[in-house]
Amino acid sequence: MKPEDVEKAHSSPTVETLSLHLNKSTSHSSSADTDLAKPDPVPQTRCQRWIASLKNMESRGIEPIAVENREPITPSTILHMLLMWFSMTLATNNIIVGSMGTLVLGLSFRDAALCAVFGCLAGNFTVGFISIWGPKSGNRTLIVARYFMGYYPSKVCIILNLFTNIGYSMVNSVVGGQILSVVSGGHLSVIVGIIIVAVASWAMAVFGMKIFQLYERVAWLPQLLVICVMIGSAGPHFDFDIQTPMSRERLIAKRLTFFSLALSIALAWAPLAADYYVYLPPKMKSSRTFLVTVFAATNGMSVVLLMGVGLGTVIASSAHYATKYGTTPGGVLMTAYDGLGGFGKFCAVINVLALVANNTPGAYSMGMNFQMIGGRFGKVPRPISTTLATVVYAACAMGGRDRLYEVFKSFLPLIGYWVMMFVVIVFEEHTIFRRNRGYDWSKWNCRDELPLGIAAGVAFLIGWAGAIVGMSQGYYIGPIAQMAGGADLGLWLGAGFTAMFFPPLRALELRFFGR
Repeated sequence: MKPEDVEKAHSSPTVETLSLHLNKSTSHSSSADTDLAKPDPVPQTRCQRWIASLKNMESRGIEPIAVENREPITPSTILHMLLMWFSMTLATNNIIVGSMGTLVLGLSFRDAALCAVFGCLAGNFTVGFISIWGPKSGNRTLIVARYFMGYYPSKVCIILNLFTNIGYSMVNSVVGGQILSVVSGGHLSVIVGIIIVAVASWAMAVFGMKIFQLYERVAWLPQLLVICVMIGSAGPHFDFDIQTPMSRERLIAKRLTFFSLALSIALAWAPLAADYYVYLPPKMKSSRTFLVTVFAATNGMSVVLLMGVGLGTVIASSAHYATKYGTTPGGVLMTAYDGLGGFGKFCAVINVLALVANNTPGAYSMGMNFQMIGGRFGKVPRPISTTLATVVYAACAMGGRDRLYEVFKSFLPLIGYWVMMFVVIVFEEHTIFRRNRGYDWSKWNCRDELPLGIAAGVAFLIGWAGAIVGMSQGYYIGPIAQMAGGADLGLWLGAGFTAMFFPPLRALELRFFGR
């Protein structure tokens, strides 16, 4: 391996601390780790040494986890996997997405519920598939991407994932800020609420990972109890017969749009899915990893999406609730606690805490993504990049606080576009071209040993062309989307174009370049 081909890993924490077995010490490096990532000969700066000395900071970078450093499979392994995914996907922001089906798109409860459940199920199939590469390789998802897309094209996915995490953190901050504003009776502005959520998320991501690790195993319980309170309070007011009059063509377009939105929620986890399993040994069965991930994530998402669908019908069918709480995401959530007084406000604060916890994995991922980009970005200490990312998404949240539903409707499909194209390339490379060749996971940072990436890069661009002609957003409607009655076909056309062009391009790449 050439020295210039190695990206140096610096002393900043990684998302591995969110991994399933959280009690593993990473303060030492094995000989296998030394073979995979050579020590940086450049002395650390004073700032880097100070950060590394902090108690809750992780020292490992983006290098893979050696097999001898991984945890054994125990009877509790599957339970930990289930609880982790159920906790992470039982998120308050997904309630807001669910409400869009009935409140924004005007679907009936039945239509919205079916689209939500089957959409997140389809999306979680991709999450389950990507998650199997954690135990197989010991690498993070977007490091594994180098084996499928090449060293340089994979960096495009890293940059796109940065924007994805910033967008989701922005959404979480706005929803939390609106809830705090409503709970305070308007005495606390939404902007101040956003700052509170962002600062709390930053503090947990930078200094409080041990607290977060403990919280993650039990986070599902208070959130599930609060959702049960929501059902008991708002359930009797759900309007199961509501339906906005529209043509048959328009109805089909709305159904497909909401199905794609629900699918995109799950797809957003795919670029991180393998990260949480890097401490599992290679002997962990891929089928078990896949099924546990899909089952837990789908159940968690379905619960909150269905809750949102029901709350959307309450606001859409009742002028009283619409006037009292408004139609903002925070107002929709507070509708569920109508008449509960102080106890309802307490439950709303639990929702905010869930949003803060949901922000933390994204904050860590952003720091790791900077390291994966390499160069000067890779030398930025993780806490500094996390702080800068927090400032960026908090500023965006303040600017977009009054148009959150528009942000959701425009932002989520864009995530689905690129992630689905990435998953298609991974699936086709694995099943068509790697079936008999296998993988040498020790070459994760050797540019000359990885695919050249021309086929993946070109197929990815062609996929984006398909997404553009099929997308249907407020700022642009593609020609094919117009022909389909305004349905958002961007995700499907992007995936289809990528699937069609990648195999022949990859075959040519292998023939002429051999890698």
